[in-house]
Amino acid sequence: MPGPLDGYRVIDLTSMVSGPLATMMLGDQGADVIKVESLGQGDHTRTGSNRSNGLSSGFLNVNRNKRSIAVNLKDARGRDAVICLAARADVFIQNFRPGVVERLGVGEPDIRAANPAIVYVSINGFGETGPYAEKRVYDPIIQAASGLASVQGGSDDARPRLVRTILPDKLTGVTAAQAVTAALLARERSGKGQHVRLSMLDAVVSFLWASDMGGQTFLEQAPTEQRAASFIDLIYETKDGHMSVAVMSDREWVGLARALERPEWLEDARFRTPALRDENIDDRLALTQEVLRARTTDEWMERLEAEGVPCAPVLTRTALVAHPQVAAGGTLVEVDHPVAGRMRQARPAARFGATPSSIRRGAPLLGEHSEELLAEAGLSAAEIAALQGAGVIA
Repeated sequence: MPGPLDGYRVIDLTSMVSGPLATMMLGDQGADVIKVESLGQGDHTRTGSNRSNGLSSGFLNVNRNKRSIAVNLKDARGRDAVICLAARADVFIQNFRPGVVERLGVGEPDIRAANPAIVYVSINGFGETGPYAEKRVYDPIIQAASGLASVQGGSDDARPRLVRTILPDKLTGVTAAQAVTAALLARERSGKGQHVRLSMLDAVVSFLWASDMGGQTFLEQAPTEQRAASFIDLIYETKDGHMSVAVMSDREWVGLARALERPEWLEDARFRTPALRDENIDDRLALTQEVLRARTTDEWMERLEAEGVPCAPVLTRTALVAHPQVAAGGTLVEVDHPVAGRMRQARPAARFGATPSSIRRGAPLLGEHSEELLAEAGLSAAEIAALQGAGVIA
């Protein structure tokens, strides 16, 4: 059975991570994704490290299930070729800085003139207006400006810290993919396309607000400074490694005291309610850490699970690959790429019972499908040859 987006076509003018991740998700779910790249280098992630036969893992891991056309958009003939492709598509998505696509002639009005019902998606760093609108943006810039680095630091007075993964890029990609499917559903009902705008700043602030912006929520109360988080996080040392243990309810607290053989904690006035345990978090976590050093992770896992206490070992990247839960759940899959060779990748996360996602093709070579795609768009062999000869496409 084909995926839930089978029959939809997406023109993908994005690069790096946020846009390509979004369009890969759509491709995993069945959409025909056409990746439009610049001549020569193509998507910048093609130049990354961890390479096999000239292809980088960074590019391969966010560009599967796509076909590639390499084109010079600064040439009017290249622009016209892309508009010709867009005329037969359902979605057009780009992540240039505001104003760039307009100068290239593939802005929303240009594409909608050729395809009035298209869903046009613009992803950028800070939005279309304001003092930062035209800034060059990478993930750390958004971590800094969104408050995420301050949240990661632990308090308003602590040194801000970056999350050690490109969370804004990836969160923006996931948000964009959801927005595309919502816009397609709206079009099914109304028959009309629309322009979907998404900034990385908005995606991260929205993500943070529910759990990290309580002190900034109520307008009739003065914003509060974030008090210092515990000097211990929920990663504990054990005799042979590290693990995480998290308790919220009274029942879980009782289970923890039993598993760690510390019944006196249940009588301690500092820990009698969830609110008190939160207020005295440093004392509570320090006591927990002191005990957990005495046994191995596996020993504690057995004891804690028997008492219904949420816990897990801390896995390295390599340990994750071999973990029995990952194997049992089929979280990772092995695929063959015609150039890069045998690969391990994360499967599409959402599983559809009737219309399963799938990995139908590996990430494309630069311009691998240029002739094929232009032929599908109605150009003759002579017209395609002329564009190749003029260096407009490759």
